Amino acid sequence: MSPPGAAAYWGPLYFQSLVRLAAEAEPGAGFTAILDCADRPGDVLAALRQGLTDLVFHGSGEVRDKLAAIAVAKGARLLPPMDVDIDLGSVRDPVASCREMFAAKQR
Repeated sequence: MSPPGAAAYWGPLYFQSLVRLAAEAEPGAGFTAILDCADRPGDVLAALRQGLTDLVFHGSGEVRDKLAAIAVAKGARLLPPMDVDIDLGSVRDPVASCREMFAAKQR
């Protein structure tokens, strides 16, 4: 998952390139790359145009509904904001820590 609002300062192409490089460095790793677009609908649309499929949007209401419909039509997902309160550099087992965090958030 990208840092909060990363779509605004990294941009979708940079994020996509970063993900591609990570996948090339660890070809056996399975992961889902999630770009946080904050409350900026234009960043969601740009990310969808770039081909990204897992996006976080902090907005609500009619705008969220429209973006979600566009995402689904493109085979993508518009996810709700997630509180990511983990520093992977400070944990002993980053994979287990991520699994625990995401499992707890789905409850």
